[in-house]
Amino acid sequence: MLDFPKLIAAAKLPAPFDWQKPTQYDDYQKAAFHRAASSRLKLLAAQLDWPKADFDLRSNKAGIAVSGEITLHHERVYISVSQSGMGSQHGILIRTCKGRRDFTGGRNHFATLALLDDPPALAERVIAVMAGG
Repeated sequence: MLDFPKLIAAAKLPAPFDWQKPTQYDDYQKAAFHRAASSRLKLLAAQLDWPKADFDLRSNKAGIAVSGEITLHHERVYISVSQSGMGSQHGILIRTCKGRRDFTGGRNHFATLALLDDPPALAERVIAVMAGG
């Protein structure tokens, strides 16, 4: 028997993106990286059932030698995506905060960039960080 809710959920998942393809010195790839990360963070906000008024989504392309970062900033947590010098396992920074003007927040939690292609799994990780885990 087919599991229609799972089929519908799978159909809404984005196509995988090559998060490890370098963006440095490549304006086209950097733009693609920012578009993909922004769309995935919007899906994450929807997965977490956050109204648009409850978060900011920012993109900072920075200089030519770095990926820049894309940030989803909620009242209680912010998630920043970049191609980290520490590798793709550290490409998503998740940190608690006290409002959208708190840019230092709590301690750092890292997740792999591959989680951007799995919004439900990334949402679970964000919820765990928000709960203190």
